[in-house]
Amino acid sequence: MAVTDIGMDIGSSWTRVYVRGKGVVLTEPSVAAYDKDRNKYVAYGDDAYALIGRQSGNVTAVQPFRGGSISDFAVLEEILRYYIGKALGRRMLRKPYLCLCLPGSITEVERRAVKEAAYQAGARDVLLVPVTVAAAIGAGIDVTKPYGNLVADIGSGTTDIGILSMAGTVAESRIRTAGRSFDEAITRHIRRQHGLYISESDAEDIKKRLGTAVKRPSQVRLEVSGRNVVTGDRAKITITQEEIRQAIRESTEEIADAVHSMLEKTPPELAADIVTRGIVLTGGGSLLGGLDAAIEERTGIHVMCAEEAQLCVVRGTGRYAETIAAVG
Repeated sequence: MAVTDIGMDIGSSWTRVYVRGKGVVLTEPSVAAYDKDRNKYVAYGDDAYALIGRQSGNVTAVQPFRGGSISDFAVLEEILRYYIGKALGRRMLRKPYLCLCLPGSITEVERRAVKEAAYQAGARDVLLVPVTVAAAIGAGIDVTKPYGNLVADIGSGTTDIGILSMAGTVAESRIRTAGRSFDEAITRHIRRQHGLYISESDAEDIKKRLGTAVKRPSQVRLEVSGRNVVTGDRAKITITQEEIRQAIRESTEEIADAVHSMLEKTPPELAADIVTRGIVLTGGGSLLGGLDAAIEERTGIHVMCAEEAQLCVVRGTGRYAETIAAVG
């Protein structure tokens, strides 16, 4: 497979598509809308997200991945078909070569099933790409060299951590603590401490505006509205940045501990490379304020967050075939 027409990263929350010569062309929710009455999928991506909750209760959301595991192969095939068609146009002159990013921890049976779904969706040839290798390529790391690199991709549903060298994975691990864990922790905290229900989007907004993994000298405050858990009435509260830091502390520490544990698995001949080159973070979850500093404090090794971290995996997936070809 010398040329990749499409690189696709299907995550727990978002699907991103890279087209050769154009770059990243699509970013839409990883969801399909299924109509129980009509027994069919009626919308995908942005269209599905807009439809769900605004139609009758017979239209439900279906996601191909949950917590980093494949939950529905049928909807995976439908979503692949939808994105291939949307990225290249319905009147394709030929079937495309597809690079598809998947967690390295999926089973061989799952790998075969994913490939079959991709062929059924219209791919001419399919190459499955380990997520940490794709993340490293997208972050600008030359993975073809005989150097050790440690990459942690903190996505929405999972954090994938890998030791890489010579375009391959030396060691890897995965935890189900990532960006969505921060949102859930914030939602729980506000419900328990303030007796207020807030929406998923509100929790994400709080995370972006107040979220931090390290203590800040000055405290930012934010007014939040929600629904009182007892009366059901709308109410407002004021929360602080330190309060949110404490709410998500368990999740940030789990990620830092997981990176530290991976360092302990590093072969001695590669450990020195990682100390020199540092640890690279990718994925939308890595954008949490101070998370790089928290991991650096835990590991004692310099940590850097890649530019446009949320796009590293899809870009690396799109460039994977040519990168591997360079190794020979």
